[in-house]
Amino acid sequence: MEKAELRSKYKKLRAKLAPGQLQQISEDVCHHLLVNYKLENKFVSLFLPIERNNELNTYLIWEKLKSFGAKVAVPKANHETGDLKHILFEQEEQLELSDWGIPEPKKGKVIAADRFQYVFVPLLALDEKGFRVGYGKGFYDRFLKKCAPSCRFIGLHHFHETEMIEDLLPTDVKLHACITPKGILRFE
Repeated sequence: MEKAELRSKYKKLRAKLAPGQLQQISEDVCHHLLVNYKLENKFVSLFLPIERNNELNTYLIWEKLKSFGAKVAVPKANHETGDLKHILFEQEEQLELSDWGIPEPKKGKVIAADRFQYVFVPLLALDEKGFRVGYGKGFYDRFLKKCAPSCRFIGLHHFHETEMIEDLLPTDVKLHACITPKGILRFE
């Protein structure tokens, strides 16, 4: 399928999830993340959920990482330039909802892309090689190219299955792994 078809398909699948299902999926993804990755004192990029899109509750992950001493930054999008800036996320009072429904920090310390050791990446669909379909603006692909070569890009996905993406672009960035409710898909 092409990216537009996959976006539509997975948005519909997410919309059908009951709140209890979404919470269980979020807890399962958080569990697999914590069991498989040692994130103590690491620099981590973590997206926060667009609740109206039934995104994973990544606040669960943030709370655990914060308790481990990880330095968690969340993205703030610049829709004019297409860039993501990451700001250290220390308390929920930092946040405001953007016009797109994204919780973003209104203030805080900016963390440069090359400082991150892990970037947890949102996605709607995924292929068997580790390429993802996002919302289609390319924010993450541009950001990931600025990260250090040693940084690990880890997708967080509601569903375990992969799809064939027919219209990959040379600018698409491959993930190293993806965490699903059933476990981890590795692409390294």
